Amino acid sequence: MPLPLVKGGQSEQDKGVTKPVLSLDQVTIRFAGDSGDGMQLTGDRFTMDTASLGNDLSTLPNYPAEIRAPQGTILGVSSFQLHFADHHVQTPGDAPDVLVAMNPAALKANIKDLARGATIIVDKDEFTTRNLSKVGYETNPLEDGSLESYKVHGVALTSLTVAALASLALSRKDAERSKNMFALGLLTWMYHRPTESTENFLKTKFAKKPEILEANLLAYRTGWNYGETTEDFSVSYEIAKAKMPAGKYKNISGNSAMAYGLIAAAERSGLKLFLGSYPITPASDILHELSKHKKFGVITFQAEDEIAAIGSALGASYGGALGITTTSGPGVALKSEMIGLAVMLELPLIIIDVQRGGPSTGLPTKTEQADLLQAMFGRNGESPVAVIAPSHASDCFAIALEAARIATTYRVPVFILSDGYIANGSEPWKIPSVDSLPDLHVDFAQSQEDFLPYLRDPKTLARPWAIPGTKGIEHRIGGLEKADKTGEISYEPANHDFMVRTRAAKVAGIDVPDLEVEDPSGEATVLVLGWGSTYGPISAAMESLRANGENVAQAHLRYLNPFPKNLGEVLKKYPKVIVPEMNLGQLALLLRAQFLKDVISFNQVRGLPFTTAELMEATMKVIHV
Repeated sequence: MPLPLVKGGQSEQDKGVTKPVLSLDQVTIRFAGDSGDGMQLTGDRFTMDTASLGNDLSTLPNYPAEIRAPQGTILGVSSFQLHFADHHVQTPGDAPDVLVAMNPAALKANIKDLARGATIIVDKDEFTTRNLSKVGYETNPLEDGSLESYKVHGVALTSLTVAALASLALSRKDAERSKNMFALGLLTWMYHRPTESTENFLKTKFAKKPEILEANLLAYRTGWNYGETTEDFSVSYEIAKAKMPAGKYKNISGNSAMAYGLIAAAERSGLKLFLGSYPITPASDILHELSKHKKFGVITFQAEDEIAAIGSALGASYGGALGITTTSGPGVALKSEMIGLAVMLELPLIIIDVQRGGPSTGLPTKTEQADLLQAMFGRNGESPVAVIAPSHASDCFAIALEAARIATTYRVPVFILSDGYIANGSEPWKIPSVDSLPDLHVDFAQSQEDFLPYLRDPKTLARPWAIPGTKGIEHRIGGLEKADKTGEISYEPANHDFMVRTRAAKVAGIDVPDLEVEDPSGEATVLVLGWGSTYGPISAAMESLRANGENVAQAHLRYLNPFPKNLGEVLKKYPKVIVPEMNLGQLALLLRAQFLKDVISFNQVRGLPFTTAELMEATMKVIHV
């Protein structure tokens, strides 16, 4: 029986129905608990069910780096935030409307992010004296009135789950592991998410473990039924599907989109795809995803270290494949010598750096965009490379294709600077038609007499891509300086100067589109210029400011080396340029040096993306100074 719909606070009750349904235009939910409580799985399943309903969405997984952090402590809290709506969504939300906290640590770690009036659902079974003392609670916040500004639902998640599974031959400890499914079932009921896809997921995941499958299914269904029957939840909610361009959509993470884009690039270029990679957070999922697609001719090699990984990728490029390596900041440091070799050899190579908090091991599961200067200059000698960056999760598909275009056309290494926020976050992606993808066909050098391996294309300055073993085009490569045209080893000062300048000119001459500026009024005096994953928060902030009557312009850089040719003109047009970055001002440093523009840096390095509110506040201060 359909449930009644509440409009404008008035319930249209159907006979025999006791619980009304409230329509919302958006909601932000955060699942939080111990790293072993399954919060990432819970959030991911809720996200998939939400995507299937046609809502637009954005997610933010957040978890500790330790494999098993101390149980019940704030250091061990893992969370997953989802913002979904009936309209376009650009961020995972500033503040959760709903917090699901599986223990006191999860509550204490996240309560500061909640606005007054937010809903809190807690597992009250976990609020024992021992668990409270672990995180410094002297009294039980569920009983001392400290949460009176919130809508608190204390649900006995643990005991209800154990009771529901009493008929199964499980220990209490094993039964308790299914409480995340109880919570998922409850939230599925609250927000009218479909149940079929999660049930099918569980049946596939635990196909060989029937007792675990039965426990999870039973807990999931019990959570849904609890919401339907308990008096503690008087209403449920619905969010209409978003109006999006017609097409087939898939919910996708940045790392998955990157993998698909690389496969598409290999198909469109006619090249074998070779990934040489050493596992490192948060880039490993690209390796995991690509390893599933051998039917497309994908070759994945899990190397013993970062140096071997990029060495194999460069060797694959020498052999005529699309050579790729994936890593994060610490891995880039180890790969730097081999990247310099790729510059000298002038071979195509794609280096995907999924940035994380640093330096050293830093914050391996948190986001940051502090590797820009490392990508630009982190090698010995004059060794220019192309540097590009995706702006959001689904953009990783397009950026992978663009990296392949640049690398194969100009015979240069190309850095893709993703980050943890983009890589792990997810959003709907409109699957493109094959015909809409660029033609990346590659022409290799053919057999000929008097072959010159460094004779350049006059337009791109690229040298020929010569496959080893091709008769008549045998040539020598290596790290020593090459003579112009012949490629022989050369120590001549004039030749070295010429080759250094030529390699630099080749990168500087890469064809990239002009920077587009969003300035609806045409009268803005303030430009907010971002790069990478700051795109979503900046866009949401600028949209809100304009809705409040402010004139402000926005632009976003996907090409960081070389910059778009019109960037200097854009910077001159606006008296004030704000550059938000999750670093201490690396892009700002480059802009000041190249364009002599005193841009205004707005920087944070907290391991988290910017919020819309803080970008609005920073921009308002500049507008009205």
